[in-house]
Amino acid sequence: MTFTASPPPARAADVAREPGPELPSRTDPTAARASRIIGGVWGRYAGVSPGGWWTPVRFLMAMTCFTLLLGFAQKAPCVSGNWTGNKQYTHMCYSDVVPLWTDERLDIGAVPYRDTAVEYPVLTGGFMWLTAELTRGVHALDSNWSELVLFASLTAFLLSVCGLLVTASTAGAAGRRPYDAAIFALSPLLIIHAFSNWDLLAMALTSGALWAWARKQPVLAGVLIGLGTAAKLYPIFLLVAIAILAIRTRRYAPAVWAGVTAVLVWLAVNGPIALAYYQGWSEFYRFSIDRPTERSTVWAMAKTVLDVGAGAADASFWKPPGVAVAVALLVGLAVVAVIGLRAPVKPRLAQLAFLVVLAFLLTTKVWSPQYSLWLVPLLALARPRWRLNLIWQFTEIAVWFLTLTLLLGLNQGQEAHGIGYGWLMLVLVARDVLLLVIAALIVREMWHPELDVVRAGGLDDPGGGYFDGAPDRKSAAAAAAQAETSEPRKNAMSAP
Repeated sequence: MTFTASPPPARAADVAREPGPELPSRTDPTAARASRIIGGVWGRYAGVSPGGWWTPVRFLMAMTCFTLLLGFAQKAPCVSGNWTGNKQYTHMCYSDVVPLWTDERLDIGAVPYRDTAVEYPVLTGGFMWLTAELTRGVHALDSNWSELVLFASLTAFLLSVCGLLVTASTAGAAGRRPYDAAIFALSPLLIIHAFSNWDLLAMALTSGALWAWARKQPVLAGVLIGLGTAAKLYPIFLLVAIAILAIRTRRYAPAVWAGVTAVLVWLAVNGPIALAYYQGWSEFYRFSIDRPTERSTVWAMAKTVLDVGAGAADASFWKPPGVAVAVALLVGLAVVAVIGLRAPVKPRLAQLAFLVVLAFLLTTKVWSPQYSLWLVPLLALARPRWRLNLIWQFTEIAVWFLTLTLLLGLNQGQEAHGIGYGWLMLVLVARDVLLLVIAALIVREMWHPELDVVRAGGLDDPGGGYFDGAPDRKSAAAAAAQAETSEPRKNAMSAP
């Protein structure tokens, strides 16, 4: 007679802890070393009591608040707009919010697109207008502060709400690994660029779309993608990542719902403004087409090296052909599509989302330094490893500081107070190489899922929504083909 030993009964406390979140301090060497600052790695029996107030998301929100407070302190010297002596460069506190208060005529009550052409998409222009109206309302109640200071402060407050939404959505899309969102919540790049421009608005909508997709709500995801694209262009590229996985899994319906909804929402937001104030509405698109290359782009660096050399004082003024920029983007997206479709195992949505947005940044002719912040929450989901992530972020901070130092020298007309463009190019090349290395590591983890820390915990794709656990047609076809080729060999070996 054979006996099987039954496992001892589990304690109630252990059962309650079993489905708890995975902790980076236990799995990531860099996070483990950093945890010594607050007492060490999370203990084996430590946990959040069921029903307690301090949930993982609230811990992450507290981290984000701390980071955003540092970000506001970093920009605070420039809030008054008194930039005598090039204070915005010497104190490294430049923000687009301050000069655009007057440049976009918000100070005199102008309505974006109706009274003045705005160089931003509709939702960002509406955000600026709403903040300006709130500024006038608050100033009527308390005139001790200037309207500019109030405008910058209210903008920072509203963008902070967006930053908290990014954290919460990223934690939600991470599934059992909510603390991966700490890569964004404690991001040094967030300190520098949270309030450099209005990017956190589009980032909140993008992260919300990823969270909605993870919850199997494709229509809501489409709504948020459409709204995000009405604030910045890059959220639309999430549809490329979704389409690749729809092809892999043959689950087309959710992707179609998301895509159609995104287009309809974008039209609903833009249509009325375009019909009523076409000249002001179309300024963003005309400006984008006619705009010269920005210093951080491959286009600017290549043209400068060819025209002047690495010792150039500044980037060459150049407008590359629009067709060339479009072709470069399409090639970049095609490369990602081929990678996603040929990977031996179905990739995760976050991996593809990071790659498509990176392809856009590497091929665009305008890569403002704050755009790099877009990648942080995507990378937190695509490859939640801290060391290389932090190295890259500090390289981005070096790009920002060197850019401001270059502008300081150009504004003062004294080269001794600034740097040449060659030094900035050196750091930009290092930044681009680091991003390509990160992309290559993500691709390697697509080919070898056992190296992916997310899948190492037994998960498929916590942010995949309908794609999570879906049959992978390519993998099934490859397995069938392998079985067919191995069967004749097996028969041949067994033949006398």
